[in-house]
Amino acid sequence: MSLDAFEVIGGKPLKGTITPQGAKNEALQILSAVLLSDEDITISNIPNILDVNVLIELLAEMGVKVTKQNYDTYTFNANAVDPDILLTENFKKRAGNLRGSVMILGPLLARFHKAYLPTPGGDKIGRRRLDTHFLGFVELGASFHFDIEKSFYSLTTKKLIGKSILLEEPSVTGTANIVMAAVLAEGETTIFNAACEPYLQQLCDMLNRMGAKISGIGSNLLKIEGVKKLGGTTHRLLPDMIEIGSFIGLAAMTKSDIIIKDVRLDMLGLIPTFFKKLGIQLELIGDDIHIPAQEKYEIKTFIDGSILTISDGPWPLFTPDLLSIMLVTATQASGSVLIHQKMFESRLFFVDKLIDMGAQIILCDPHRATVMGLDRKVQLRAIQMASPDIRAGVALLIAAMSAKGKSTIFNINQIDRGYQNIDGRLNAIGAEIIRKNN
Repeated sequence: MSLDAFEVIGGKPLKGTITPQGAKNEALQILSAVLLSDEDITISNIPNILDVNVLIELLAEMGVKVTKQNYDTYTFNANAVDPDILLTENFKKRAGNLRGSVMILGPLLARFHKAYLPTPGGDKIGRRRLDTHFLGFVELGASFHFDIEKSFYSLTTKKLIGKSILLEEPSVTGTANIVMAAVLAEGETTIFNAACEPYLQQLCDMLNRMGAKISGIGSNLLKIEGVKKLGGTTHRLLPDMIEIGSFIGLAAMTKSDIIIKDVRLDMLGLIPTFFKKLGIQLELIGDDIHIPAQEKYEIKTFIDGSILTISDGPWPLFTPDLLSIMLVTATQASGSVLIHQKMFESRLFFVDKLIDMGAQIILCDPHRATVMGLDRKVQLRAIQMASPDIRAGVALLIAAMSAKGKSTIFNINQIDRGYQNIDGRLNAIGAEIIRKNN
């Protein structure tokens, strides 16, 4: 655990405009895709966050030429990549610290017919199987070896051949990895039960601009006609929908009047709908969201009067990354809600910190928590706490900003992994967050 911390003076309403960063989860896929071509690929709206910066450094170590155009735009050229660099101890150590490093396997296998990787790190939010990725690669004709002692994956192939693949789960990163492998395979690949998240749609659109032949984008059935070579392109990342959701929850909790700019409403799916279920007022103005200052917000019930349940699922269902935010936002609402985190069994363990702050929450089991809203009758108490993962970290930050007094959040490198300069951007609209580097 890092000792770097945020000191947060709570109870301050915010007012102003905030622009979401580029999408972290999309960035990790798009950046990996630069390995598929030997031509220039320019990507803009790249968030300046730890996980993304580490991946850019890893690409540079592999021989990718990285040219920074401005604060959020880079040009990449992968005409001199050495996949054997992945076998060096230094690379193994660095790649092992980043969950997103798994995304380089598909492109390397497609273009160089070999790929290696240590077991990737990332958030400790429960089991995050990689089986979908590797089973997909094997279906396309790769040989797979896992060294249990060294926790090291190896993939090799003479050539990849298109195949009809039925995924056992609609894994976003699994689908993306198999798509990137299949675009340079021989013949046609179909992926059924594919993930269809906006980030994946963006990846497929970008690959098509590079010369790939992918159809069915946005559905759960993708058809990919293999091509011999991919060219260069330019691409702009979507705004980060998780950050947008975080700002909506923050505005409600702190009675703030906030405008979130350039949100790409067409790509937000059910996110605005679910926040409205918590009673939060949203005004959609062009491509912006305005959250007016709200004294109270009341959780809706189902039509028959039964308690609202909010659960996650693969797109277009509600994203699991925002359940932590929904849960913390509900603590000051009027009414009750059952939060059902289906996909990760350790994601709700941060609720003990919220209970310490005075929230009324029953943790039913690792997957379910019932929140009885305080209806602002009791303000949360300031405490000391540590961030267990990226999303819980921001949920705790929101709780601290609504609490009375000074809270301290340790292990904030977890927050920095996913949110760009979050303290500076929130301070600019009225927050009081002090970064302490210990």
